[in-house]
Amino acid sequence: MTPIEFAQKYGFSVVNEGSGGCRDIEGAYCCDLLSLVMGRAKENDAFVTVMANVNTIAVAVLADVACVILCEGIHFDEACIARANQQEVCVLETEESAFSVALKLGKELKLC
Repeated sequence: MTPIEFAQKYGFSVVNEGSGGCRDIEGAYCCDLLSLVMGRAKENDAFVTVMANVNTIAVAVLADVACVILCEGIHFDEACIARANQQEVCVLETEESAFSVALKLGKELKLC
């Protein structure tokens, strides 16, 4: 399932489609400590977080994740969205908790 398909199915907002919007999500990594994400997130993971700053976009690029899913109704500012657009990072936003998003990803990826 691609990030765009995931967003459509669960009613998440697509803030930036980027090149990741058409990649298949292969796993998930939920974390707000960006140094951990850099070392532990895998290529094509969905990166689930509440960290809404430009460094989140940089880490998404370094980790080569399929998308960033920003939770809890938190939004990226215009500078972050511009950086996501420039770096082709797919960004989704939701009012749901990271736990709820992780459960949905686990179900879709048949991990639980």
